[in-house]
Amino acid sequence: MKTPFVTLEQLQEMVQQYPTPFHLYDEKGIRANARALHRAFAWNPGFKEYFAVKATPTPQILKILREEGCGVDCSSLTELMMSQRCGFAGGEIMFSSNDTPAEEFTLAAQLGATINLDDITHIDFLRDTIGMIPKKISCRYNPGGVFKMSNGIMDNPGDSKYGFTKPQLFEGYRILKEKGVKNFGIHAFLASNTVTNEYYPVLARELFELAVELKRETGADIKFINLSGGVGIPYEPGKEANDIGAIGEGVRKVYEEVLSAAGMGDVAIYTEMGRFMMGPYGQLVTKAIHEKHTHKEYIGVDACAVNLMRPAMYGAYHHITVLGKEDAACTHKYDVVGSLCENNDKFAIDRMLPEIEKGDFLVIHDAGAHGHAMGYNYNGKLRSAELLLKENGSVELIRRAETPKDYFATLDCLAVYDNIDFNK
Repeated sequence: MKTPFVTLEQLQEMVQQYPTPFHLYDEKGIRANARALHRAFAWNPGFKEYFAVKATPTPQILKILREEGCGVDCSSLTELMMSQRCGFAGGEIMFSSNDTPAEEFTLAAQLGATINLDDITHIDFLRDTIGMIPKKISCRYNPGGVFKMSNGIMDNPGDSKYGFTKPQLFEGYRILKEKGVKNFGIHAFLASNTVTNEYYPVLARELFELAVELKRETGADIKFINLSGGVGIPYEPGKEANDIGAIGEGVRKVYEEVLSAAGMGDVAIYTEMGRFMMGPYGQLVTKAIHEKHTHKEYIGVDACAVNLMRPAMYGAYHHITVLGKEDAACTHKYDVVGSLCENNDKFAIDRMLPEIEKGDFLVIHDAGAHGHAMGYNYNGKLRSAELLLKENGSVELIRRAETPKDYFATLDCLAVYDNIDFNK
């Protein structure tokens, strides 16, 4: 069973100042999870988690994670800018991008970020852009084909636009060595949202064996191996969550069998998790504002797909709790919908829930990663606020809700809104 980290009483107090919908994050849970991750990999002295900023690009969240020893994985100019303003610098920043504009490489180099190249052609592009190749650099590996584990095919790297092929990786390392690179890293992301303790150890073995081969064939000094993200969360209740302690121990065993045995026991392990770090610690809070009885039973809420697009985009399941009715029987079948002019704007389809009345508050779980971050303005909808439930029980506004003035701010034809009172 999934339990909200906010009570009805707390929420009733919050909405007096912050109207729904809004995203709410749990500081206590975020910190505890980050500490558990670091304990799981404490056996590796160089371990570093580079939080995937794209999952939750919110400064206060980044600052909390920095306090817990995390770095950041950035993939765009604005993510680099935000990370810099939050205090990250140098080795705390990993820049992993693809089809990268020159200005993004320029800023990454200025910040001293570790650049993770996505393609062999980017070697010359990077050199031409910043005038040199950094002494430390990483390359992203794509083995092609399908990625399998004991429970079957997990993903299809061969259809992915990311990374070097194996022959390109060997050639790229040789070229980079000739251009003066001294320290190398390897990066790979081969499967998404895996809910199994097996994924990281299996991926680690493939990358560790590759590292040994690369060092033997090219002489490259490999300083770190980045397992990237892919460790997922169980969105549906009753499904077993990943055990980060078991995952860390699984990687340790493979490390000793492959890297330590090859005399490479000083290689640092990096991760770049987003969903695992933040997913369960964010919830979309919304209010039932309409009910409709036609061919189906509908509950209309004041949030919509612009606040959380995963259900509309992927058909993804997100659990829903009706606050104050946690123990009530789920006797009613509803489609829980938003107001977009799109029929896929549904948070739940044929979901059994307690009877919902107008004014009830609904908590949509596991929205802490790829939730608010994927928001958009279709239908002229405005993105919602983000709140932080602090460890002491207080609530902090960490991103205000958009206003119509924000929506119109990028228009050059100012006359469109010159006569509008945006305070109404």
